[in-house]
Amino acid sequence: MATHYEVEEYVRWEDIDAAGIINYQAYLRFFALAEAELFRHAGLTYKRLFDEIGIFLPRKRVECNFHLPVRLDDLLVVAARIGHIGRTSLRIDFEVRKRGETTLVADGCYVLVSVGHTDFKPCPLPVEVREKLAQFTEPSTIG
Repeated sequence: MATHYEVEEYVRWEDIDAAGIINYQAYLRFFALAEAELFRHAGLTYKRLFDEIGIFLPRKRVECNFHLPVRLDDLLVVAARIGHIGRTSLRIDFEVRKRGETTLVADGCYVLVSVGHTDFKPCPLPVEVREKLAQFTEPSTIG
């Protein structure tokens, strides 16, 4: 059964701008947190990916769509799911809501490319990575 992974994080002082709402750059912090915890939950810590499996997963594309402003101390729920796994890349889709609410405040995606640990050239995603991330694979709901 397909699923996603969620993290909760407060909008902190460093996340807001002079208007008192979240700065667009802060969403990258939220996305990175959700990505790291999804991988950790799948048994794929960055240390394991780098030191044992021998790949890096740099971002090729970062995308974010803003729907509603959020403010200091709002508790956000960031849902992360694997939207697509290709031969050498994968896409992580994100949806952000205020805790307890159903309205989307932001969404976006990362495209990560598997590259060799020593040469940084694209390489196939290892079978182990594919298998461990399969539990978080869902068709994208992002338009």
